[in-house]
Amino acid sequence: MKITNRSVCYTCYRPQTSCMCTYITPIETNTRFVILMHPKEFKKTKNGTGHFTNLSLKNCEIHVGIDFTKHTAINAILNDPSNICYTLYPHENSINLNEEPIGENQKNTVIFLIDSTWPCSKAILAASPNIDALPKVSFMHTEVSKFTFKEQPKEYCLSTMESTLCVLKRLNTHHIEDIESKKLERFLLPFEKMVEYQLSCV
Repeated sequence: MKITNRSVCYTCYRPQTSCMCTYITPIETNTRFVILMHPKEFKKTKNGTGHFTNLSLKNCEIHVGIDFTKHTAINAILNDPSNICYTLYPHENSINLNEEPIGENQKNTVIFLIDSTWPCSKAILAASPNIDALPKVSFMHTEVSKFTFKEQPKEYCLSTMESTLCVLKRLNTHHIEDIESKKLERFLLPFEKMVEYQLSCV
């Protein structure tokens, strides 16, 4: 596989010269994570964190697109009566994970993560009413993004991987997950090493 005449890792989609797979340690979760990746994000082989997130969670998958209304795999998840689904997205009526647990007894919790810029995230929700109709979850945080070489639209904005870590910590607090602290501490390692590498190239 070639992109701009450079070999690319088939796993993390980064150039072979800066592959970050060695820093990835997949975590087992009760929660199923489904990443909806905008096509523009899929092409970001140098700084896309959606792939890192997917590789770092065993119970996770990626689907690339904008309109998921008739997406067979997505609708199979949504229509499965054993699942209870949510979308991670800030909204005035969203469930604050800092204060409230999610999920129901005897049901599998599924969280959809939108991997894209804010404008593209809005485009995905506008084009995918089946996703937009889901209960939304969000969280309060005091984190500052470590994505230092990429300008965030707002100071409170986090990358997909950083946001996922915040979710995992809060799911742990509500005992929905039981992930060892050491694993959570290592979760961002491939992301941090990627940032470190990119800064060294500036």
